[in-house]
Amino acid sequence: MSAPPEEFYSDERWQNWLDRIRDEEIDPENEDSARLLLNLQDDVAIAVAKIVTAYDDDAVGEEEALEELTDIREIVLAEVDFEDDEKAMLIDGVQTSLVCVFYAAEEYVAQGPADEAGVEEYVLEAGRAEEAEDIDSALGLVAAAGTRIIDGDELDMSVTEDLEYGLVTEWVNGLDSLQSAMSDPEVVEEEDDD
Repeated sequence: MSAPPEEFYSDERWQNWLDRIRDEEIDPENEDSARLLLNLQDDVAIAVAKIVTAYDDDAVGEEEALEELTDIREIVLAEVDFEDDEKAMLIDGVQTSLVCVFYAAEEYVAQGPADEAGVEEYVLEAGRAEEAEDIDSALGLVAAAGTRIIDGDELDMSVTEDLEYGLVTEWVNGLDSLQSAMSDPEVVEEEDDD
C-alpha cells in the first residue's frame, strides 16, 4: 500500500494552536474565545475523520489507520504545559472531549460500527454507567455511539439535556465535533480571517 498523499496531523499543527491560545486573552464566556477552543477541537476531529474516511476508501489499511490515530492521540493528549491555570484547564477540557473521538475511531477501524443500539441509546446508557461510577463502561458506550456516527448515524445533541454534566457530556461534545467533521471534513484554518 502506498503512503497516504498527505500527513493527517502534526505536532507542529497542535503546537500552533496552543501558541495561539497562549498569546490570546481567553475568556470562555466570550464568543471568540469559545470559538477558538472549538476550532482547535474541530481541527483534531477533522484529522480523525480524514483517517477513518481514508480507511473506508481503502486508501490506508487497518494497521496504518490505527498507527495514524495513535500518533495524533499521543500529540493531542500529551500533557500541556501552560503557566495560566485557566487556559490549562480549558485545554484539558478539549483533550477530555477528544478522548472519545480517538477511542471511537480506533474501535471503528478495528471492529466496525457498534450494532446493538442507536447513538442516543448508547449515550443515555453511558450516562447511567457514569452515575454508577463505572467510567470504563461509560467511555466504551460513548465510543460505541461514536462508531455509529462515523458510520453515518446522526447524533441529536438534545440527548445531553437528560444527562448530568460530567465526563459523558464532555465526550459527547467531542462526538459532536466528530459528527461535523464526518459531514464536512474541511480543514479549520489556523489563521483568523476576520
